[in-house]
Amino acid sequence: MINVAVGIITNIQQQVLLTRRPLHVEGGGLWEFPGGKCEPEETLLAALTRELQEEIGITVQAATPLLMVPYNYGHKHVVLHAFHVHTFSGEPMIREGQLAMCWVDKALLADYQMPAANGPIKAAVMELGVS
Repeated sequence: MINVAVGIITNIQQQVLLTRRPLHVEGGGLWEFPGGKCEPEETLLAALTRELQEEIGITVQAATPLLMVPYNYGHKHVVLHAFHVHTFSGEPMIREGQLAMCWVDKALLADYQMPAANGPIKAAVMELGVS
């Protein structure tokens, strides 16, 4: 089982930040909420903070657990731990070879193809809203 910390990052316009996976990785070309795998002995919040710093150059200042999604891809089992990142410092930028990064209106998230495990998170953000 792989634990993954995922950041639902919103801006002042209440848009959500998405990144597009590099083509050479599993799920290449798909959009995702930034984040990554937890290291052994690392808390979920520490993993989220580390991954967002590495991937997009921001420092998490406040985040709240939003949703936990277990998903079995067949060849691996992941558990996504989504956090709403309320406050962060720094300007998000591509730092790990992502194909693109953009701010998306919540109502338009359905237009972005994501890995299957992200489906419940995308639905929660669209339906329940995150502010």
